[in-house]
Amino acid sequence: METGIPEETGVAGDGQAWRGLPPGLLRMRRLLLVMWTGVLALLAGLLPGLLAGPAWAAFALLPLALAAWGWRLLGRNWRSWRYAERADDLLISRGVLWREQTVVPYGRMQLVEVTSGPVERYFGLASVQLHTAAAATDAAIPGLHPAEAERLRDRLTELGQARSAGL
Repeated sequence: METGIPEETGVAGDGQAWRGLPPGLLRMRRLLLVMWTGVLALLAGLLPGLLAGPAWAAFALLPLALAAWGWRLLGRNWRSWRYAERADDLLISRGVLWREQTVVPYGRMQLVEVTSGPVERYFGLASVQLHTAAAATDAAIPGLHPAEAERLRDRLTELGQARSAGL
């Protein structure tokens, strides 16, 4: 059962729990994979099959094999995303082969925005984009429930204003 609250996985510094992304993001990405694979398989099998003969329709199997591999990779990538709110900063961790951990100090945040495209809205998801004083440290957390994204935006904005007041 989905509660709308991302699951907690492990502990970040300062005793704060890591929060994972909701399963709706994985469902959305896998549905998009299946849809695009269907289109590619149809094109890869139908066109050569009609133009060059039925044996060439076997090319439709290539996109299907790639989709099976992509299905697994999407799951691994989804599980790798997590974030933790600490006393002075926000940690964002992601990546399977190349792990990347971004630390965004609250005092450096200039803008926190919540975005949701048409596909994300259909699945009830939103993304949080963080803009900081240094462009290289901008970060994003994709696929959150809209209520969690708004809560995070409000909290980060409040903490950012409090921490930057002394600058």
